[in-house]
Amino acid sequence: MLLIGVNRSPYTRRVAITLEAYGLRYEQRAISGFGNRDEVRAANPLGRIPALVLDNGETLIDSAAIVDHLDEVYGGDRPLTPKGGAERRAVLRAAALMMGACDKGLQVAYHRNHVPAEMQHLPWIDDCLMQMTVALAAVDAMMEDGKPYLMLDRLTQADITIFVAERLARGIGVDTEARMPKLHAFSRRLMAEAPFRSTEP
Repeated sequence: MLLIGVNRSPYTRRVAITLEAYGLRYEQRAISGFGNRDEVRAANPLGRIPALVLDNGETLIDSAAIVDHLDEVYGGDRPLTPKGGAERRAVLRAAALMMGACDKGLQVAYHRNHVPAEMQHLPWIDDCLMQMTVALAAVDAMMEDGKPYLMLDRLTQADITIFVAERLARGIGVDTEARMPKLHAFSRRLMAEAPFRSTEP
């Protein structure tokens, strides 16, 4: 398999962590949707990362669709997203909150980095940051101190998305250690695990 995208992207890193957690062999073409738009469009007409080219040549796009495929094919009886019921809904809810937080965080980063300062709309930036931090705080409130995983006593997509969202939040200036201390400590613990450590950009 070939993973297209840079691990600075929380969406690409989510897929990379999932591949590593399942022990799958893959190559990675570390290209950016901004700096390598034409090359990315060859795999995804939207010009967005990540894309995953399967061994049969099929290309999957969008991190949620990619991890759904990986869970289905490689997850066996304990996929990172449970197959059904209340456990599946709980994992999907946490993952949706964290991916939504990433959406808002990246909008802030894009606005700050690509819009001239005199044209930036600060109330909009503040609103995006508020949405991100409220989502992070909601997950922080769900956590039990020292517990290795958020739910089910094992690694799930909830944990992976928490990790990438917390890392992005810190990258754009959210003090997660002060504002979401359980979330911050949780992410630091996950960083010691091989799938998280090996995908560090």
